[in-house]
Amino acid sequence: MAVAEAQLYAKVSNKHRSRSTSALLEPLLAKGFPAHIAQKALVATGQKTVEDAVKWLHSHCNDPSLEDPIPQEYALYLCPTGRLHSRLQDFWRESKRQCGKNRAHEVFPHVTLCDFFTCEDQKVELLYDILKRVGDSFSQSFPPSISLTLHASASYLGFFIDDSQANVLREFAVAFSSEASALADCHVKPSLKQFHLTLAHRFYPHHQKTLEQLAKCINPGEPCQWVAALYSRDMRFVHYQRLRALFQYKPQNIDELMINAGDLIYVEPRQQCEVSEGWVIGTSHRTGCRGFLPENYTEKAHESDTWVKHREYVFETASRSSTKTEKEPNVKLNGEAHNPSMPRSVTNVLSLQNTALRRGVLVMRHGERVDQVFGKSWLQQCLTADGKYYRADLNFPSSLPRRKDSMKLFESDPPLSCCGVFQSRLIGEALLDQEVTVSYVYSSPALRCVQTAQHVLQGLKLNQKVKIRVEPGLFEWTKWEASRAIPNFMTVAELVEASYDIDTSYRSNFPLSSLVPSESYEDYVSRSSAVIKQIITACPSKGKGVILVVGHGSSLAPLTRALTGLPNRDSGDFAQMVRKIPSLGMCFCEELKEENKWQMVNPPVKTLTHGANTAFNWRNTIMED
Repeated sequence: MAVAEAQLYAKVSNKHRSRSTSALLEPLLAKGFPAHIAQKALVATGQKTVEDAVKWLHSHCNDPSLEDPIPQEYALYLCPTGRLHSRLQDFWRESKRQCGKNRAHEVFPHVTLCDFFTCEDQKVELLYDILKRVGDSFSQSFPPSISLTLHASASYLGFFIDDSQANVLREFAVAFSSEASALADCHVKPSLKQFHLTLAHRFYPHHQKTLEQLAKCINPGEPCQWVAALYSRDMRFVHYQRLRALFQYKPQNIDELMINAGDLIYVEPRQQCEVSEGWVIGTSHRTGCRGFLPENYTEKAHESDTWVKHREYVFETASRSSTKTEKEPNVKLNGEAHNPSMPRSVTNVLSLQNTALRRGVLVMRHGERVDQVFGKSWLQQCLTADGKYYRADLNFPSSLPRRKDSMKLFESDPPLSCCGVFQSRLIGEALLDQEVTVSYVYSSPALRCVQTAQHVLQGLKLNQKVKIRVEPGLFEWTKWEASRAIPNFMTVAELVEASYDIDTSYRSNFPLSSLVPSESYEDYVSRSSAVIKQIITACPSKGKGVILVVGHGSSLAPLTRALTGLPNRDSGDFAQMVRKIPSLGMCFCEELKEENKWQMVNPPVKTLTHGANTAFNWRNTIMED
């Protein structure tokens, strides 16, 4: 048993346990489920219906923690509904699009009344009764409307609640916590801090101005009905990351996890260090089972996506706070509902800034490399006895470019696989469909990067018009080179002879001789910062052409963060981050020339996701008994 789980057991093992016989519990007992497991299922589904609980039990039939006596954690939040909630959701979406994700995006808009506390499964219904009773006692004194004042600092943006109204909310929270502590045997602490509704938290300082501009488009006086809502979460996974499955995955091995599209997965970052590239190990929220799954089948989810809503108390103040604007019809603008009486909507607030957009930089990882599929000894699989290359599998290149030195140099500078060529061309075609104009192309000297750039240009139908500038400074972090030496790359002359569209007149400020084996992390990010600045300086700022930069998995973060002014990532989690970047993973930065800065936005095309396809031996598979 893990230390953390042992601590959880100790936290609850000495509590007295009573038996509840609620209307929902009895049908489950009649079906033969043990009382403690039936109660666990009811709590996990918010005690809504017997059908939900039975479905949960069937999904968790192989859950190794099903018998564990670990209760849920609960929190009481005050949440806005109605038009104000819609405006806040608009802000959530737009702030994430313009400035990236910050800590506030993990949870829906709320005011914390009582922070998380534990409650035994059989006593949760008492919390429901307490919420109803305390809510009724405060229904007449609850403010008809809540005044919200915008507050901003270098790392926080949100609405503060007026003191007189905050006092009523504080009294409500104290009353709930007192009764819950006394009747449900819970240790509940009411929030005693300044009551606030967070809009953004732990963001980069240079995003403050944009976030404030977005926040000022929210009218805090919008009609709103407030509800006190009780939520729960699984206390075992509080510090885990959440992933959402994009596709179904059926296990190929016994240690892999079955997932369906939409499943939520708990992932402990510290457990990923020894996992193979492209995979993660996690626990399914739907089934409780644990195993490996392909990371490119998932996307990041929010913390509150795994929470369960139990009960809410609605403060009936809508009629008192109703205004004339409530009757005004909403209109559709860019697919979102907007109030015509408002100033510029959140989704339009930066439209004036968009006119200042000039250049774009698309940083891309290379396509699938041949040794990624066939291992480091791939070349040995393709050489005849007399040293000639042949295609041992359809995913091997049909031929290798000529080199004046030994063919074995390809072992440290491998080419793309045939699938990598297809991937690259497909991305180019997608960029063409989106009418993306690529004006300049820079590539790492690694053959796989040059090939990726070549085939992206072919997909764009620009291979005869735009030449590839081979930039040694774009090579990956040299510490990761297995040989502890800089590979012998193909020369510009050899690349031209192999029919790659190379800009032979390009002269880099970072010659190959400047690459140092086993460089430090600080030296690598410094090199990346210098090379992206050199590239920007070398490309004219007129027009709206895109600069395509083809590099490595390690290239995306240091190049784009240097361009947008973000601080470097910590070296401790850099390797883990790079492992999550798939073939042709990309980041896109746009220039805000009037503000003399760059911002990261969504790439012009989607990433490419596909599954593995293992080697097939018909004789061993079909003919064997």
